[in-house]
Amino acid sequence: MPTDFPISLDTGAVLALLVFALILVFLTVRAVPQGEEWTVERFGRYTRTLTPGLNFVIPVMDRVGKKLNMMETVLDIDGQEVITRDNVQVQADAIAFFQVIDAAAAAYEVRDLFRALNNLAQTNIRTVIGAMDLDDVLSNRDMINVKLLGVIDEVATPWGVKVTRVEIKDLAPPKDIIASMARQMKAERDKRAEILTAEGRKQGAILEAEGLREAQIREAEGRREAAFLDAEARERSAEAEAKATQMVSRAIAEGDIQAVNYFVAQRYTEALQSIASSPSSKLIMMPLEASSLIGAIAGIADIAREAAKSTRGGSGGGSGGGSGGGSGGGSGPTPTPPTTPPTPAQRNPFAEARAAAALGSEMSAQTGPSAAGGADPGDDGGAGAGRGPAIFS
Repeated sequence: MPTDFPISLDTGAVLALLVFALILVFLTVRAVPQGEEWTVERFGRYTRTLTPGLNFVIPVMDRVGKKLNMMETVLDIDGQEVITRDNVQVQADAIAFFQVIDAAAAAYEVRDLFRALNNLAQTNIRTVIGAMDLDDVLSNRDMINVKLLGVIDEVATPWGVKVTRVEIKDLAPPKDIIASMARQMKAERDKRAEILTAEGRKQGAILEAEGLREAQIREAEGRREAAFLDAEARERSAEAEAKATQMVSRAIAEGDIQAVNYFVAQRYTEALQSIASSPSSKLIMMPLEASSLIGAIAGIADIAREAAKSTRGGSGGGSGGGSGGGSGGGSGPTPTPPTTPPTPAQRNPFAEARAAAALGSEMSAQTGPSAAGGADPGDDGGAGAGRGPAIFS
């Protein structure tokens, strides 16, 4: 019985030693998770920082002070009303991203890091936005973000914090300002639409005027070319008619009766055609017979033939016998040089018909006395024996 008591005492001591050893190990070994850092305080004073992994501290003397998250953290900044430079209240909400880079400074340089960053951001938002007009605030958010980032990061650097980004999340003007902005925007849009419409009408009018001018220029050029061509055609026609008249006159002077026949018949038929095709002539009544026309032409041709023969005879007598042949034989008939024929617009069909008839009458009056061998003093044709036959074109 006395031998069992010491054995029970030894077992209790061993158990106590084991428990003490376990407690000592628990107090000595510290396992820091990834992304965090712990500060170590010895008798209340900061001594070092525990990094992620297995770390050892002195029990009783050392203890863990602050456990800080070293990853980038999002800070939602409370919304607030900010007055702009033009006295407009704007509801501003922002968000900030920061990262602790010095655990000791973040733990011992500022009491409440999150509250300090929040108040710092709110204060600088009021400062930056209050120095700008409403239009600049609404249109220059990037500039506001840059200014806020620079100011907040500079102030938070002694706290062991790196502010990586500051963003304005929302800017909400009052409802009446929003309604005024909507009306202003609508008016500006309407103005732009009217300007564009006016510019379109202007361009359309300019293009239409240019097209009209080009068309008038082309039309004027066409009329000018047509006038040139018409003038050239009339000139060619006049030249051809003058040449034909000259040839007929030469043929008459040479005694070609067919030329006279052709010339008189052409003028006569053209005169009749012009009379018949006149738009003011509804009914034409005149004694016209084809046989009489042909007979008149044949008679005129015979008279012209006789006139040509007597002309050649009188011209020969005048040159050989001096003045014995009388005044009619001394000087032969000289054909009148052809004149430029009138244009078709200047022709008078009745005058041409009368001229053709007068041609036959005058040639009969001139050639009648010569064929008889002398001139009757009482006859009207005697006075004209010395004149050459007149040529009408």
